[in-house]
This record gives sequence, C-alpha cells and structure tokens, in this order.
Amino acid sequence: MTIEKVGIVGAGQMGNGIAHVFALAEYEVLMTDISEDALSAAVALIERNLDRQVSKDLITQAQKTDAMKRITTTPTLTDLGKTDLIIEAATERETIKTAIFEDLVPHLKPDTILTSNTSSISITRLASRTDRPEKFMGFHFMNPVPIMQLVELIRGIATDEATFKACHAVVERLGKTSATAEDFPAFIVNRILMPMINEAIYTLYEGVGSVQSIDTSLKLGANHPMGPLELADFIGLDTCLAIMNVLHDGLADTKYRPCPLLTKYVEAGWLGRKSQRGFYDYRSGTPVPTR
Repeated sequence: MTIEKVGIVGAGQMGNGIAHVFALAEYEVLMTDISEDALSAAVALIERNLDRQVSKDLITQAQKTDAMKRITTTPTLTDLGKTDLIIEAATERETIKTAIFEDLVPHLKPDTILTSNTSSISITRLASRTDRPEKFMGFHFMNPVPIMQLVELIRGIATDEATFKACHAVVERLGKTSATAEDFPAFIVNRILMPMINEAIYTLYEGVGSVQSIDTSLKLGANHPMGPLELADFIGLDTCLAIMNVLHDGLADTKYRPCPLLTKYVEAGWLGRKSQRGFYDYRSGTPVPTR
C-alpha cells in the first residue's frame, strides 16, 4: 500500500497538528472541516508553528515553504475520497464520527485506508459502520502533535496485517514512535492518564488539597512536567469527561466513575484553556486557580 496523499477530517487542535507533521514529512495533505473559517485559521496556525520551528533551527525556511505548498483545504468532505489514507480528527463523539465515515464510504478508492484519531472510542465499532473494516485502524496522535513523539496504533478485530504495516510505516516516516494497543476503552495512554486526572479532581472535590497544592505536589513530588489539573485544562475538561464516561461505560467498574466536580465544570462551560476557565482562570493572561 503506497501512501502519498492524506486526507484529514477536522481542522481543530488535533487536525491542524496532524496536517503540520504530514506536510513536513512530504505527504500531500487535503484537510476538510464544516467551517471554512476553521480551515483558514488552521492554515494560518500551521504557518505560525512552522515559523516557530524555523526560528529554533528545527527546520529550514525551504522545508517550511515546501510544507505549506503541500497543504490544501476543502469544505467538501467527499473530496477526500481520492486520498490514500484518511485520518478522522473530529469531535470526540461517536455519532459524529460514524456519520463522517458513512458519508465518506461511497466516494473512496478501493484501497483507501480509514483511520480515526479517537482517544477512546471502539475502533471495531467504528470500523463496522464502513465497507472496509479490514482497512480501518485507530491512529491516535498526542497533543500537541508537532511536539509529542508517540502515536498509538490500534487494530480493530478485523484490521488486516497489510493495513497495520502501512500505518506503522507512516509513523516511521513522520519520525515518531508507535505503540500498539488493543481495542479496549481508552487504549493505553488515556486508560492510565485519565483515571489519574480524575483522581486529582476527586482530591480537590474532597478538600484534600487546593488546585495549586495538587499540581505542585505532582510536579515536584512525581516529576511531572504539568500538574494533573493544569493538564486537564490543556486537554479540555469536556474531553476528559467524555473519556471517563467511555471507560466507565465500557469497563463497568466504579473506579472509572467521573468525579461530580468534573461534570459540574463541564456543565458550567468551564472547559479549560479553550474556554478561558477551568481549574484555572486564564482571562487575565496569568492562570489563577478557581478553587
């Protein structure tokens, strides 16, 4: 399977980062989103991030210029049917992802590989809604994509060896490292990370420590680069809650029950950095703990 043209569904935080690394690795990239404004913003952000890499001597100006030339956008989802590999990076809701794949299927080339950047949803279940479950995989990038080195590769029950090898080769060409995960709720990284974040929120909820003391304790006591509550704000509290719900529903174990305080923050629209308030208030420019 020769992969040269890559389609990316979604121009948000993950989608634009994925487009960035694929263009730098000399793939032709076609990115789509329901919002043309989002597509324009994504291209502008990719250019700024590439400029930052040039300023740090991580890439050359010529590499940046060539990468930008390889990125095109379209508001029409079905235009991605002509690509060799499609990476869906839409909102972490199964109904949305399923609808995207169902709309794409009639327009795909016979050998196009479908993948999802989902951080927790069943790959087998998503694949079953397409005409090619054997050519379907989980392709989970970490955020921020240009910086983080790991990609989780998740096989569905029907994924064939050729598809896995093709995706593994793509990760190597991107200069990243792959970890192979089985198709269980939240895979590897979020199966371990999200319960830790959820426990930190319980620690806050029960009054064991403040936002500041919890984050300081994990940064200095466990040598984590970010505290768990700071990290939750960076990821997005709605995303954290969605993953905890997938774990709780999929594994039927009370240890994965989302903390009521996490649910309350999401209900309030305090989603973290993207909404300017979460466990910290970012509106002044300096993060201030909200509890």
